[in-house]
Amino acid sequence: MGKRLLREGDVRIPSGCAIAGIIDRSGCRHDGTDILTSIALMHDRGNGLGGGFAAYGIYPEYAELYALHIMYESHEARAETEAYLDRYFMSEKQERIPTDAVASIQSAPDIWRYFVAPHPMRLNMSGLDELEYTMRHVFHINGHIDGAFVASSGKNMGAFKGVGYPEDIGAFYRIQDYEAWAWTAHGRFPTNTPGWWGGAHPFTLLNWSVVHNGEISSYDANRRYVEQFGYDCRLQTDTEVITYLFDFLVRRHGFSQKMAAHIMTASSWDEIDSLGPDEAAFETALRATYSSALVNGPFSVIVGSDEGLLALNDRLKLRALMVAEKGSMTYLASEQAAIEVVCPDAENVRSIEGGVPFVVQLDEVARAKAAASAENRPQKQTFKHEVGVLPKDIKEAYHHA
Repeated sequence: MGKRLLREGDVRIPSGCAIAGIIDRSGCRHDGTDILTSIALMHDRGNGLGGGFAAYGIYPEYAELYALHIMYESHEARAETEAYLDRYFMSEKQERIPTDAVASIQSAPDIWRYFVAPHPMRLNMSGLDELEYTMRHVFHINGHIDGAFVASSGKNMGAFKGVGYPEDIGAFYRIQDYEAWAWTAHGRFPTNTPGWWGGAHPFTLLNWSVVHNGEISSYDANRRYVEQFGYDCRLQTDTEVITYLFDFLVRRHGFSQKMAAHIMTASSWDEIDSLGPDEAAFETALRATYSSALVNGPFSVIVGSDEGLLALNDRLKLRALMVAEKGSMTYLASEQAAIEVVCPDAENVRSIEGGVPFVVQLDEVARAKAAASAENRPQKQTFKHEVGVLPKDIKEAYHHA
């Protein structure tokens, strides 16, 4: 008689990738021990082809400068990149990121960090604000300098990622040596793309970072949409488009993070039909205006920013994501056990609802937003594309509105 075939339930096949996040709302900083322990517990959800961490608050002495973490595959790539940075930025400090030898981590690139500010004259000549200016130069390095890749580009934060299991990547980067008020982590199980250092999570842009479990079936539509607005999708994975959508909707269009997440997981037409007239009109306008920002497919994501963390599941909740709290601490993970291993007495343990963003902000951010006016104030600075276009009298009326 032939060998018995395995049946449903005979073997555990994890539902791809592990994600985790920890934040202290008070702003108190914690080293990387707990996030490393949490993501390591979910070892079986990865396959060793990618792991990484994002940390917020790790560079307080350079908090006003952009911390560029850059990976190099050759000396030529580093020389070309540093010449480019010298032209467009002013550097306060540059150094190799400290690493330790780890037997399982092979063929690591040369990894440096640069604390920089946009060159004042070039920034002024560009007609851009410093965030847009920095973003465009990050895209130039990633797209036009062969063998160079910007792993992160925010202020007072950084991404540490590569090819390997997350616990090995954490040891490689000496994660426990850093202190942050928010951490995210990822263990990768790629299905459609190869494991490479630049393709590991978190994906970042400016102060955004995203760790993702799942698959974005709407990727091509989302990619074509953001590329119309100058976002360059070159990183061989669907996750990067989520990062760019958040930047586009929040930084460019001024939505709150919660509303941006709602746009990306918008109500179905059946749900909209059941709403009252005013709410239905609002939801219809969102879907019509941002139809190409709707994200489909099974996914769970944790988004980091200088405000805090945001967690989001697809509308059908096809991927697991848990949350728990204890005092000023909030914990997120793909599995409940990954929370309890670092906080056994965690409270309010629950599952994130499908399509409903869970937002946890720093206390100081929450207080500032509560006190701020909700009035929509028009942009006062002339956009680059407006220079020389509007008649003088209209320009003056616009800027004195």
